[in-house]
Amino acid sequence: MNYLYTIGYSCFTVDEFCEALKKNEITALVDVRSQPFSKYKPEFNKDNLTLVLKNSGIKYVFLGKELGARTDAPECKINGKVSYYKLAEHKDFKDGLQRVRNGMEKFQIAIMCAEKDPITCHRTILISRNIKSENLLIKHILENGELEEHSESEIRLLKLCKLEQEDLFKTYEDRLKEAYEVQGNKIAYAEEIESEEWN
Repeated sequence: MNYLYTIGYSCFTVDEFCEALKKNEITALVDVRSQPFSKYKPEFNKDNLTLVLKNSGIKYVFLGKELGARTDAPECKINGKVSYYKLAEHKDFKDGLQRVRNGMEKFQIAIMCAEKDPITCHRTILISRNIKSENLLIKHILENGELEEHSESEIRLLKLCKLEQEDLFKTYEDRLKEAYEVQGNKIAYAEEIESEEWN
């Protein structure tokens, strides 16, 4: 059984963040932000974070181009909004997932983005959904440092989307797929469309 962790940094100081990683024996951090910078928490900018993690014995890898929630690929957008379904089929995204799979052979990996709640972030709605398998256990590190298994996150996702009730016409997998699609559409990046109204 392989393990993959995810974490959102917005609720941690950089020291607390490193402690949460060390507590879970993380040896490599995969940054999946589209841009590896934070205006609100500059200590999590790529250069500083790389150094802090190195001092904690943790390798840093930026895969925002491959696994970020934003993309320049027009074929992954519908009316200027990223489609997680289309993005999941893109070669760069698939290559990024494979790099994570390959990395898990040597490292205990945590995927990092900003959001504290995994079900409001693409690290769960896009990445975890597409990398999960029977021989991979995904655990999300929460803001209190506790762990939530991905299956528990999916139950919360169903509740968030009001799809937790059994349905005569929809299987659990049907309802879960719908919940992923609803939440993916809600959180997906959309380009700002300039208004044609009078200025």
